[in-house]
Amino acid sequence: MTAPLIKVLHKMQELFQNVFAALETILLFPSLFRNHSGKGRFQVAYWRRRTLDSFADEVETLFSAPLSTRNMLTMSEKIREQFRSSLQSSPMSMLPSYTHMLPSGTEKGTFVALDVGGSTFRVALIELRGNGKMEILRVKSDCIDNNVKLLDGTLFFDWMAEKIASMLSEVGENCGRESTPLSMGLSWSFPIEQTSVSSGLVIHMGKGFLCSNGTVGQELGDLIVRSCRKQGLNVQVDAIVNDSSATLLSRAYGDPKTRMSLILGTGTNVAIHFPVHEIGLAKFGVRPQEWFDRAKHVIVNSEMSMFGGGILPMTRWDEYLNSTHLRPDYQPLEYMITGRYLGEIVRLIMVEAVETARLFGGELPHSMREPYSFDTSIVAFLEADTSASLSSSAALLQKEHTFHVSPSVEDLRFLRRVCQTVSERAAGYLATAIHSMWCLRNEVEFPHTSTTSAKTNQQVTVVESEDQSRSLSIACDGSVINKYPGFRDRCQNHLKQLTKETNMLLGIEDRATAPYISLEFAPESAILGAAVGVAVAVAEKQSDSK
Repeated sequence: MTAPLIKVLHKMQELFQNVFAALETILLFPSLFRNHSGKGRFQVAYWRRRTLDSFADEVETLFSAPLSTRNMLTMSEKIREQFRSSLQSSPMSMLPSYTHMLPSGTEKGTFVALDVGGSTFRVALIELRGNGKMEILRVKSDCIDNNVKLLDGTLFFDWMAEKIASMLSEVGENCGRESTPLSMGLSWSFPIEQTSVSSGLVIHMGKGFLCSNGTVGQELGDLIVRSCRKQGLNVQVDAIVNDSSATLLSRAYGDPKTRMSLILGTGTNVAIHFPVHEIGLAKFGVRPQEWFDRAKHVIVNSEMSMFGGGILPMTRWDEYLNSTHLRPDYQPLEYMITGRYLGEIVRLIMVEAVETARLFGGELPHSMREPYSFDTSIVAFLEADTSASLSSSAALLQKEHTFHVSPSVEDLRFLRRVCQTVSERAAGYLATAIHSMWCLRNEVEFPHTSTTSAKTNQQVTVVESEDQSRSLSIACDGSVINKYPGFRDRCQNHLKQLTKETNMLLGIEDRATAPYISLEFAPESAILGAAVGVAVAVAEKQSDSK
């Protein structure tokens, strides 16, 4: 056989291999190649096998392209338009609570705080000492396992009351059993139809809980108090807050610049103290005129996870995740930045890398083939492993998933780079949404005057008083923002650049007075915020009685 013929045969063999590889990928993962419209037209497919490095380059390009400061400022303005619209009419987002006062930091007292989450119930005795100081004197935590979730109707509240009584008995024999009712605050991590600072109607719980059976439409605080009476306790619920409001209240007690809170863990949300007059009247429902007479601002539950749709660029992996989700397009921001989804985005990239770049030798472990089988905690661990051998990462992967062939160092370096790329975009998108909310808040909070920017020669608006009152401290809670390695710092760096550009556009260049955004830790915020909520409610009642 002649050399030219052999060369032709080799070329034909290579061509068939590439075509087969492309067809295999399309058949296994067709939605990775569809365009965003979902109408079946194909995007550019990668017909040849790639190296892991070249694939990582492509991933990095796709994820980092939207993160220029210019792009982020443009996206921020567009998200702001979504915020403005939702403030007027949306029944799903930008929802005003009943809490209109923030703590002064001078409130004092000892209060019982309840924190009901999806898997844990905590009861704490908390002392507020004034000067922004508070202390958890005693706390008792109980797991809400499946047996507890299955407690029907009022049985769940009876279980809560038993745990409350148990903790109070450790404090003192008569604690909670005296003639004066003991004030309690409740941080409730489920939807309710709130009717006042201290009351709300139960709606369907979901998440496997049965306590709403037979209790829908009943007042939540009354259900808890009635169950506590069965234990001989004399208590009253003086405040009910959700997790984002609790986070804002807890940090504001010690830092008066705190006007916003961020939850970023499995999910995400933001609460902000916002002017009442900028919110559509219909969004307040039926409230007494006395409330409007007192309330100049109100804590707004933004449900920020629902924003960013059609604005934040998506990769083909994001589009696949969204299209296969039970609620496509429902929470666009959440699908790209939270602990629930970061691991899944990385897994989808790995699936394609296995098929087209022979990650793991071209074989995906069976345990990784199920959606959401790659936990974000592994993503965080991989990113934090800076060793040359990545042996700790290899050990963790093999502990959590079964590999026929151990991941190579090249595999692990690819994964670490992908994890860094995905989390960097998440930090950038979060910073964009936060910046958008900051700009919206400053627009409506402070008087503006027209001036000419020295840099653009265009008419812009600036605040007449250039003090740091426009600066914003954001109380942060949640596993991703507080524990994911480097995430908070990267988000802070993006915010620093975005605020710098905004300040320059407004002609504010003095660093000493330039407004800023600061991400601040708010540990134990759910339980502390419930206590602060009580203190604020009690202070308001005392003020009204004078």
